[in-house]
Amino acid sequence: MASVVDTKLYDILGVPPGASENELKKAYRKLAKEYHPDKNPDAGDKFKEISFAYEVLSNPEKRELYDRYGEQGLREGSGGGGGMDDIFSHIFGGGLFGFMGNQSRSRNGRRRGEDMMHPLKVSLEDLYNGKTTKLQLSKNVLCSACNGQGGKSGAVQKCSACRGHGVRTMIRQLAPGMVQQVQSVCSDCNREGEVINKKDRCKKCEGKKVIKEVKILEVHVDKGMKHGQRITFAGEADQAPGVEPGDIVLLLQEKEHEVFQRDGNDLHMMYKIGLVEALCGFQFTFKHLDARQIVAKYPPGKVIEPGCVRVVRGEGMPQYRNPFEKGDLYIKFDVQFPENNWVSPDKLSELEDLLPSRPEVPNIIGYTEEVELQEFDSTRGSGGGQRREAYNDSFEEESSSHHGPGVQCAHQ
Repeated sequence: MASVVDTKLYDILGVPPGASENELKKAYRKLAKEYHPDKNPDAGDKFKEISFAYEVLSNPEKRELYDRYGEQGLREGSGGGGGMDDIFSHIFGGGLFGFMGNQSRSRNGRRRGEDMMHPLKVSLEDLYNGKTTKLQLSKNVLCSACNGQGGKSGAVQKCSACRGHGVRTMIRQLAPGMVQQVQSVCSDCNREGEVINKKDRCKKCEGKKVIKEVKILEVHVDKGMKHGQRITFAGEADQAPGVEPGDIVLLLQEKEHEVFQRDGNDLHMMYKIGLVEALCGFQFTFKHLDARQIVAKYPPGKVIEPGCVRVVRGEGMPQYRNPFEKGDLYIKFDVQFPENNWVSPDKLSELEDLLPSRPEVPNIIGYTEEVELQEFDSTRGSGGGQRREAYNDSFEEESSSHHGPGVQCAHQ
């Protein structure tokens, strides 16, 4: 006979005390659809109430805890197991999110396996020209000898130790009125929920239902693809009984290039030129990503300043799925000046006659002092900083030679 507590839960579901599991399931299914937050946003509390009632009544262990210790005892001793997701899994064949259309379930309602992610390193040349390559990987496939059953027909039995759940639940009393529910992996079935007699196991897969198989995938890297872009092979991930295989996803990882750097559909490069090239015009040749030899020209009379950038239109990366349209190529110039004393003084005067005239020196009235510009070594720090440090050291030495308060440094 149902307890008073049980009767309350039966009333919530609208079924008579002692109703069968099918009656509970049918009643809960009807109420869950009626009061689900997606259809009835204001019925959140009612939805939680009927879900809790079914969770307790459909689980003998939880119903016993509820009868003995009430709702509080059940919550304190739940141990984190079960919950809303377990309820929906039992009723609708999937978790709460599966009922609402989560990706963990396929369109036909089958449970969906996990996707397999693999990095694929590609060069900038591969992304510019496109590339077809073959990728070899190992994955699980259903055993063809037993059709993924693990043994001959009827050999697979539900594990009696865990009743097919794959985990065992134990109730541990911590104190009067306080219990804890502890779950552990079932050692009899190794969390499979099923057992197969050793003599009845499939000899090919040894009862594992799946075997390893080498898979060769033909991968097409299209022109214009980018770092981080994904190439998906639908349904090619690991297989398992009753599970729709997930996808194999290849994640493109662009390798660093010694000449070009990519920015979207544009390319950037650095090129060094001498002072005579910067002043008198030049041309240079470089090898593009498709092995073309590109001759870049710059006319005499137009000056290239150090660090300036020039652009070559249409020589960047091809656009993805529109490869005839390309970005631009940006070239940054590093102007190399000659070394000190590279020419004799008399030649310098001749060079000065060719260059733009110097600015006129302004007339200075009053006291003047000449100083000499010296080369600066940034690794050694500034002279002022060194003098300041020396001053601090001498001050500390002088201060340490005196004792007692009120000692002051005398100024000249």
